[in-house]
Amino acid sequence: MPEQTVLDSSMHFIEHTPDGASDREATTPIVFLHGNPASSHVWRNVLPAVGPGRLLAPDLIGMGASGKPDLAYSFADHARYLDAWFDAVLGERPAVIVGHDWGGALAIDRATRFPERVRGVAVFEAVLRPPRPEHLSAQARARRELILSAEGEAMFLDTDAAIRQAFTAGVLTPVPQTDLAAYLAPYDSRESRRPLLAWARQLAAPPAELIERLENAGARLASAHDLPLLLLTFEGSPTLLIDEGATAWARGLFAGLEIKHVGAAGHHAAEDRPVEIGHAVGRWLDRHALR
Repeated sequence: MPEQTVLDSSMHFIEHTPDGASDREATTPIVFLHGNPASSHVWRNVLPAVGPGRLLAPDLIGMGASGKPDLAYSFADHARYLDAWFDAVLGERPAVIVGHDWGGALAIDRATRFPERVRGVAVFEAVLRPPRPEHLSAQARARRELILSAEGEAMFLDTDAAIRQAFTAGVLTPVPQTDLAAYLAPYDSRESRRPLLAWARQLAAPPAELIERLENAGARLASAHDLPLLLLTFEGSPTLLIDEGATAWARGLFAGLEIKHVGAAGHHAAEDRPVEIGHAVGRWLDRHALR
Protein backbone atom coordinates (compact mmCIF):
# COMPACT_ATOMS: atom_id res chain seq x y z
CA MET A 1 0.00 0.00 0.00
CA PRO A 2 1.66 3.31 -1.06
CA GLU A 3 2.06 6.17 1.39
CA GLN A 4 2.02 9.86 0.48
CA THR A 5 3.26 12.71 2.64
CA VAL A 6 0.34 15.16 2.98
CA LEU A 7 0.63 18.49 4.80
CA ASP A 8 1.88 17.62 8.30
CA SER A 9 1.01 13.93 8.06
CA SER A 10 0.67 11.07 5.59
CA MET A 11 -2.09 9.23 3.75
CA HIS A 12 -2.02 5.60 2.70
CA PHE A 13 -3.80 4.42 -0.41
CA ILE A 14 -4.46 1.39 -2.55
CA GLU A 15 -3.54 1.53 -6.23
CA HIS A 16 -5.18 -1.12 -8.37
CA THR A 17 -4.28 -1.22 -12.07
CA PRO A 18 -5.55 -4.52 -13.48
CA ASP A 19 -4.24 -3.88 -16.99
CA GLY A 20 -0.70 -3.26 -15.84
CA ALA A 21 1.59 -0.29 -15.39
CA SER A 22 1.42 0.64 -19.09
CA ASP A 23 -2.07 2.05 -18.58
CA ARG A 24 -1.08 4.16 -15.60
CA GLU A 25 -0.68 7.41 -17.51
CA ALA A 26 -3.05 6.64 -20.38
CA THR A 27 -6.32 6.45 -18.48
CA THR A 28 -8.36 8.73 -16.25
CA PRO A 29 -7.69 7.92 -12.58
CA ILE A 30 -10.74 6.71 -10.66
CA VAL A 31 -10.59 7.52 -6.96
CA PHE A 32 -12.71 5.68 -4.38
CA LEU A 33 -13.49 7.45 -1.09
CA HIS A 34 -14.70 5.47 1.92
CA GLY A 35 -16.95 6.62 4.73
CA ASN A 36 -17.24 6.17 8.49
CA PRO A 37 -16.02 4.03 10.29
CA ALA A 38 -14.29 2.31 7.38
CA SER A 39 -11.04 2.49 5.43
CA SER A 40 -9.91 1.66 1.92
CA HIS A 41 -10.41 -2.00 2.91
CA VAL A 42 -14.07 -1.52 2.03
CA TRP A 43 -13.17 -1.39 -1.69
CA ARG A 44 -11.21 -4.66 -1.79
CA ASN A 45 -13.97 -6.59 -3.64
CA VAL A 46 -15.35 -3.61 -5.59
CA LEU A 47 -12.18 -2.60 -7.44
CA PRO A 48 -11.66 -5.90 -9.33
CA ALA A 49 -15.27 -5.71 -10.57
CA VAL A 50 -14.92 -2.19 -12.00
CA GLY A 51 -12.75 -3.36 -14.87
CA PRO A 52 -9.77 -1.68 -16.52
CA GLY A 53 -8.24 1.57 -15.39
CA ARG A 54 -6.08 3.15 -12.74
CA LEU A 55 -8.09 2.76 -9.53
CA LEU A 56 -6.99 4.45 -6.30
CA ALA A 57 -8.52 4.30 -2.82
CA PRO A 58 -7.01 6.45 -0.06
CA ASP A 59 -7.56 6.12 3.65
CA LEU A 60 -8.98 9.46 4.77
CA ILE A 61 -6.84 11.41 7.20
CA GLY A 62 -7.09 9.96 10.70
CA MET A 63 -8.57 6.74 9.32
CA GLY A 64 -7.24 3.37 8.23
CA ALA A 65 -3.45 3.37 7.91
CA SER A 66 -3.25 7.13 7.30
CA GLY A 67 -1.68 9.45 9.85
CA LYS A 68 -3.70 10.69 12.79
CA PRO A 69 -2.68 14.31 13.41
CA ASP A 70 -4.18 16.45 16.16
CA LEU A 71 -7.29 17.80 14.39
CA ALA A 72 -10.95 18.41 15.10
CA TYR A 73 -11.65 16.11 12.12
CA SER A 74 -14.27 18.40 10.70
CA PHE A 75 -15.50 18.01 7.14
CA ALA A 76 -13.26 20.94 6.17
CA ASP A 77 -10.24 19.19 7.73
CA HIS A 78 -10.90 16.05 5.68
CA ALA A 79 -11.40 18.07 2.49
CA ARG A 80 -8.15 20.00 3.07
CA TYR A 81 -6.03 16.86 3.49
CA LEU A 82 -7.81 15.16 0.60
CA ASP A 83 -7.10 18.16 -1.65
CA ALA A 84 -3.42 17.89 -0.71
CA TRP A 85 -3.47 14.15 -1.49
CA PHE A 86 -4.96 14.77 -4.94
CA ASP A 87 -2.34 17.45 -5.61
CA ALA A 88 0.53 15.19 -4.52
CA VAL A 89 -0.61 11.99 -6.23
CA LEU A 90 -2.43 13.21 -9.35
CA GLY A 91 -1.39 16.84 -9.72
CA GLU A 92 -3.84 18.71 -11.96
CA ARG A 93 -4.89 15.55 -13.76
CA PRO A 94 -8.70 15.17 -13.88
CA ALA A 95 -10.18 12.16 -12.09
CA VAL A 96 -13.48 10.39 -11.58
CA ILE A 97 -14.51 10.07 -7.93
CA VAL A 98 -16.64 7.30 -6.41
CA GLY A 99 -17.80 7.87 -2.85
CA HIS A 100 -19.71 6.12 -0.07
CA ASP A 101 -21.16 7.77 3.04
CA TRP A 102 -19.07 10.85 3.90
CA GLY A 103 -16.79 9.88 1.00
CA GLY A 104 -19.70 10.71 -1.30
CA ALA A 105 -20.11 14.14 0.28
CA LEU A 106 -16.37 14.78 -0.09
CA ALA A 107 -16.58 13.72 -3.76
CA ILE A 108 -19.40 16.13 -4.51
CA ASP A 109 -17.73 18.91 -2.55
CA ARG A 110 -14.51 18.51 -4.53
CA ALA A 111 -16.36 18.37 -7.84
CA THR A 112 -17.97 21.74 -7.15
CA ARG A 113 -14.72 23.38 -6.01
CA PHE A 114 -12.48 21.92 -8.74
CA PRO A 115 -14.80 21.27 -11.72
CA GLU A 116 -11.86 21.18 -14.11
CA ARG A 117 -10.32 18.28 -12.15
CA VAL A 118 -13.39 16.07 -11.78
CA ARG A 119 -14.78 14.29 -14.85
CA GLY A 120 -17.59 12.43 -13.09
CA VAL A 121 -18.94 11.45 -9.67
CA ALA A 122 -20.61 8.20 -8.58
CA VAL A 123 -22.03 7.89 -5.07
CA PHE A 124 -24.05 5.50 -2.94
CA GLU A 125 -25.39 5.65 0.60
CA ALA A 126 -23.85 9.12 0.68
CA VAL A 127 -24.46 12.30 2.64
CA LEU A 128 -26.03 14.28 -0.20
CA ARG A 129 -27.80 17.02 1.77
CA PRO A 130 -27.61 18.57 5.22
CA PRO A 131 -28.81 15.85 7.62
CA ARG A 132 -32.05 16.89 9.33
CA PRO A 133 -34.14 14.92 11.86
CA GLU A 134 -37.16 14.85 9.52
CA HIS A 135 -35.08 12.96 6.93
CA LEU A 136 -34.30 10.16 9.37
CA SER A 137 -36.09 6.92 10.07
CA ALA A 138 -37.20 6.18 13.63
CA GLN A 139 -34.17 3.92 14.04
CA ALA A 140 -31.83 6.62 12.72
CA ARG A 141 -33.35 9.26 15.02
CA ALA A 142 -32.77 7.02 18.02
CA ARG A 143 -29.16 6.48 16.94
CA ARG A 144 -28.76 10.24 16.52
CA GLU A 145 -29.77 10.80 20.14
CA LEU A 146 -27.39 8.07 21.26
CA ILE A 147 -24.43 9.54 19.34
CA LEU A 148 -24.97 12.96 20.92
CA SER A 149 -25.09 11.52 24.43
CA ALA A 150 -22.35 10.61 26.89
CA GLU A 151 -23.23 6.97 26.30
CA GLY A 152 -22.63 7.43 22.59
CA GLU A 153 -19.26 9.05 23.24
CA ALA A 154 -18.26 6.08 25.38
CA MET A 155 -19.44 3.67 22.68
CA PHE A 156 -17.18 5.33 20.10
CA LEU A 157 -14.17 6.18 22.22
CA ASP A 158 -13.99 3.69 25.09
CA THR A 159 -14.76 0.59 23.03
CA ASP A 160 -14.75 -0.54 19.41
CA ALA A 161 -18.52 -1.21 19.51
CA ALA A 162 -19.35 1.37 16.82
CA ILE A 163 -17.05 -0.34 14.33
CA ARG A 164 -18.32 -3.79 15.18
CA GLN A 165 -21.93 -2.63 14.82
CA ALA A 166 -21.23 -1.07 11.43
CA PHE A 167 -19.99 -4.32 9.92
CA THR A 168 -22.34 -6.72 11.67
CA ALA A 169 -25.61 -4.73 11.87
CA GLY A 170 -25.05 -2.13 9.11
CA VAL A 171 -24.87 -4.92 6.53
CA LEU A 172 -27.27 -7.68 5.56
CA THR A 173 -24.58 -10.31 6.11
CA PRO A 174 -21.96 -9.73 8.85
CA VAL A 175 -18.44 -9.56 7.46
CA PRO A 176 -16.07 -12.49 8.09
CA GLN A 177 -13.90 -12.22 11.18
CA THR A 178 -10.76 -11.64 9.12
CA ASP A 179 -12.31 -8.57 7.50
CA LEU A 180 -13.75 -7.34 10.77
CA ALA A 181 -10.25 -7.57 12.23
CA ALA A 182 -8.93 -5.47 9.32
CA TYR A 183 -11.52 -2.77 10.05
CA LEU A 184 -10.75 -2.82 13.78
CA ALA A 185 -6.95 -2.80 13.51
CA PRO A 186 -6.47 0.97 12.88
CA TYR A 187 -8.70 1.90 15.81
CA ASP A 188 -7.12 0.21 18.81
CA SER A 189 -7.20 3.13 21.25
CA ARG A 190 -9.45 5.92 22.48
CA GLU A 191 -7.38 8.54 20.62
CA SER A 192 -7.40 6.60 17.35
CA ARG A 193 -11.20 6.44 17.44
CA ARG A 194 -11.66 10.21 17.81
CA PRO A 195 -12.16 10.77 14.04
CA LEU A 196 -14.99 8.22 14.06
CA LEU A 197 -16.92 10.10 16.75
CA ALA A 198 -16.29 13.41 14.98
CA TRP A 199 -17.81 12.06 11.76
CA ALA A 200 -20.78 10.56 13.59
CA ARG A 201 -21.54 13.79 15.43
CA GLN A 202 -21.32 15.85 12.24
CA LEU A 203 -24.06 13.62 10.85
CA ALA A 204 -26.13 13.74 14.03
CA ALA A 205 -25.82 17.50 14.55
CA PRO A 206 -24.17 19.17 11.56
CA PRO A 207 -22.51 22.52 12.35
CA ALA A 208 -23.67 25.62 10.46
CA GLU A 209 -20.56 25.75 8.29
CA LEU A 210 -21.11 22.16 7.15
CA ILE A 211 -24.77 22.81 6.34
CA GLU A 212 -23.76 25.81 4.25
CA ARG A 213 -21.05 23.83 2.49
CA LEU A 214 -23.37 20.95 1.58
CA GLU A 215 -26.10 23.35 0.41
CA ASN A 216 -23.65 25.27 -1.76
CA ALA A 217 -22.35 22.07 -3.31
CA GLY A 218 -25.87 20.92 -4.14
CA ALA A 219 -26.73 24.29 -5.67
CA ARG A 220 -23.66 24.21 -7.90
CA LEU A 221 -24.34 20.67 -9.09
CA ALA A 222 -27.92 21.64 -9.89
CA SER A 223 -26.59 23.50 -12.93
CA ALA A 224 -23.64 21.21 -13.76
CA HIS A 225 -25.24 19.62 -16.81
CA ASP A 226 -21.90 18.50 -18.22
CA LEU A 227 -20.86 16.49 -15.14
CA PRO A 228 -21.91 12.80 -15.26
CA LEU A 229 -23.37 11.90 -11.87
CA LEU A 230 -24.40 8.39 -10.82
CA LEU A 231 -26.45 7.48 -7.74
CA LEU A 232 -26.66 3.81 -6.78
CA THR A 233 -29.65 2.84 -4.63
CA PHE A 234 -30.52 -0.21 -2.54
CA GLU A 235 -33.38 -1.69 -0.55
CA GLY A 236 -34.02 -4.18 2.20
CA SER A 237 -32.43 -2.66 5.32
CA PRO A 238 -33.50 -0.13 7.99
CA THR A 239 -29.91 1.15 8.09
CA LEU A 240 -30.08 2.65 4.58
CA LEU A 241 -29.35 6.36 4.35
CA ILE A 242 -30.74 6.92 0.83
CA ASP A 243 -34.43 6.09 0.90
CA GLU A 244 -37.15 6.89 -1.64
CA GLY A 245 -37.46 10.43 -0.31
CA ALA A 246 -33.75 11.14 -0.64
CA THR A 247 -33.72 9.58 -4.11
CA ALA A 248 -36.62 11.77 -5.24
CA TRP A 249 -34.88 14.84 -3.79
CA ALA A 250 -31.67 14.03 -5.68
CA ARG A 251 -33.56 13.38 -8.92
CA GLY A 252 -35.22 16.77 -8.67
CA LEU A 253 -32.02 18.68 -7.88
CA PHE A 254 -28.94 17.26 -9.60
CA ALA A 255 -28.41 17.90 -13.29
CA GLY A 256 -27.10 14.97 -15.29
CA LEU A 257 -28.11 12.45 -12.60
CA GLU A 258 -28.47 8.77 -13.43
CA ILE A 259 -30.00 6.45 -10.83
CA LYS A 260 -29.27 2.75 -10.82
CA HIS A 261 -31.00 0.42 -8.39
CA VAL A 262 -28.59 -2.33 -7.38
CA GLY A 263 -30.52 -4.61 -5.01
CA ALA A 264 -30.74 -5.51 -1.36
CA ALA A 265 -28.02 -4.18 0.95
CA GLY A 266 -27.35 -2.46 4.23
CA HIS A 267 -25.76 0.97 4.59
CA HIS A 268 -22.27 -0.49 4.12
CA ALA A 269 -23.40 -1.77 0.76
CA ALA A 270 -19.92 -2.47 -0.58
CA GLU A 271 -19.87 -5.45 1.78
CA ASP A 272 -23.23 -6.81 0.60
CA ARG A 273 -23.03 -6.00 -3.12
CA PRO A 274 -19.39 -5.41 -4.09
CA VAL A 275 -19.49 -7.04 -7.53
CA GLU A 276 -22.79 -5.42 -8.47
CA ILE A 277 -21.48 -2.00 -7.39
CA GLY A 278 -18.26 -2.49 -9.33
CA HIS A 279 -20.11 -3.57 -12.48
CA ALA A 280 -22.57 -0.65 -12.23
CA VAL A 281 -19.73 1.84 -11.88
CA GLY A 282 -17.80 0.20 -14.73
CA ARG A 283 -20.77 0.32 -17.12
CA TRP A 284 -21.38 3.98 -16.22
CA LEU A 285 -17.71 4.80 -16.87
CA ASP A 286 -17.94 3.18 -20.28
CA ARG A 287 -21.23 4.88 -21.23
CA HIS A 288 -19.62 8.26 -20.65
CA ALA A 289 -16.14 7.35 -21.96
CA LEU A 290 -14.66 8.24 -18.57
CA ARG A 291 -11.73 5.84 -18.72
